[in-house]
Amino acid sequence: MMMKEHLFISGHTACPGCAQATAARLVVDSAGKNTIITNNTGCLEVFTSRYPESAWRVPWIHSLFENAAAVASGIEAALRYLGKKESINVITQAGDGGTADIGLQALSGAWERGTDILSVCYDNEAYENTGVQRSGLTPYGAHTTTSPIGAYSIGNPINKKSMPDIALSHGCVYVATATFGFLQDLIRKVKKAFTIKGPKYLQIHCPCPLGWGYEPNLTYRISKLAVETGLYPIVEYEYGKLISVRKIKPTPVEEYLKLQRRFRHILDKPEQIKIIQETANTNIERYGLKAEEV
Repeated sequence: MMMKEHLFISGHTACPGCAQATAARLVVDSAGKNTIITNNTGCLEVFTSRYPESAWRVPWIHSLFENAAAVASGIEAALRYLGKKESINVITQAGDGGTADIGLQALSGAWERGTDILSVCYDNEAYENTGVQRSGLTPYGAHTTTSPIGAYSIGNPINKKSMPDIALSHGCVYVATATFGFLQDLIRKVKKAFTIKGPKYLQIHCPCPLGWGYEPNLTYRISKLAVETGLYPIVEYEYGKLISVRKIKPTPVEEYLKLQRRFRHILDKPEQIKIIQETANTNIERYGLKAEEV
């Protein structure tokens, strides 16, 4: 029965504990069967479409790493020409590398033109599929295979790129963040996005056991801690106005960092922990994340 109901089915080859697989199922199930998806190269593309099989039960097109948003723009234009756009949702989706780096140019063009599509970023904070290389969404201090190495290295020396701000600067009508840790919120935001016409952006935090270095059963805990520390704010914008945030009782960032092997090289470096804590504090202040004391 479940195989018949879901639009993204089992049989794929995602790693145990992969948040991206669950998030992708919820996205397409929430969008509905009248959906067309274009997918950049990346983990999701690889583990769901090994020839001659597919985990997708909707039209799904794999294009190049850099241009899935351009393909989605062409599909949206064709649907408008045929008079079918009102009844069919169009999604372009990618990982963090295919969104914030390699695919950003085509995505920027689609947003700039006001294309009526939903852009989904499955943010696992590195190029996990090709060997855990650093991406524009890799957080400060995280170890990757392309970060500086050595006894005195702090890992990735660059702060995480703010894709929601970039989407807002393009005039996207709906911009939101979500996470594997709060699945009902994710479902609501996908459905909300398709009630609004115009370019939309949804960034979903997807912990990766393989690339981040933790046991698969910790995915849910780590996902929630990213939010509860303030390192990954859950926010929602409509027509450029911040309309909702998830309030938290802030947890020290060490609780999040210590569960992941990618941060173990800085756990004995208080000055680096302080820098990461300051990032969380800035997010908490900027978005008003702190819940009022009762």
